[in-house]
Amino acid sequence: MKLRFAGKVAIVTGAGSGIGAAISRQLAGEGAEVLVSDINADSARNVAAEIRSAGGKARDFAVDVTDAHAVETLVNFATRELGGLDLAVNNAGIEAARKATANYSLEEWHRVMDVNLHGTFYCMKHEIAAMLACGGGAIVNVSSILGSVALPTASAYTAAKHGVVGLTKAAAIEYARMGIRINAVGPGWIETPLLSGHQELANTRRLEALQPMGRRGTPKEVAALVCFLLSDEASFIAGSYHLVDGAYTAH
Repeated sequence: MKLRFAGKVAIVTGAGSGIGAAISRQLAGEGAEVLVSDINADSARNVAAEIRSAGGKARDFAVDVTDAHAVETLVNFATRELGGLDLAVNNAGIEAARKATANYSLEEWHRVMDVNLHGTFYCMKHEIAAMLACGGGAIVNVSSILGSVALPTASAYTAAKHGVVGLTKAAAIEYARMGIRINAVGPGWIETPLLSGHQELANTRRLEALQPMGRRGTPKEVAALVCFLLSDEASFIAGSYHLVDGAYTAH
């Protein structure tokens, strides 16, 4: 495999499973030293150990992205212990109970916003500062197909993921001349633990019937896009939002 990221240091949040784990594995496989972070310390530790057993470089770090101070500590660890920060993937996210907008409790609404939108901002705030100190870098924020379309009874998630796309675009303009490229990806229905928790959508036949390609995507397919956007091959791509959804949103 081509070592596109040899000598680079990367942070991936929500990396204990699913898309984040797949991104961490590919980054490490292509030469990066990856700081595998997740709110679940055991999951982060297991993914990092798996990467090391395969010959890659990885450290684990437990972090709750809703805690701005904890996120700052994460980034400081990367710069202090790993020598800097070149790449970041802000992937941590949660779903919410499916219900009509007026039926959300304030606690449910704020929890989704805190993790999916505010957590992405906290990460970017500190990652950008670290990258500026290192002379530049690349960031990919993981939004969703619901960053461009809507799903009834998922207004909190839809609003948060639309917000991630807007945040990505604004920051990309601000830092483009400072050597930092910022993009977003919008995964569709991907085979992950998050999707498995969707009891309504977990029925394979029902969900696959909605897909023009007739199947769900895989975390590796999302990782391939994310790693391309982080690489020098995407050197003129910034401020954009890339779907990986098997034509779902083309309906």
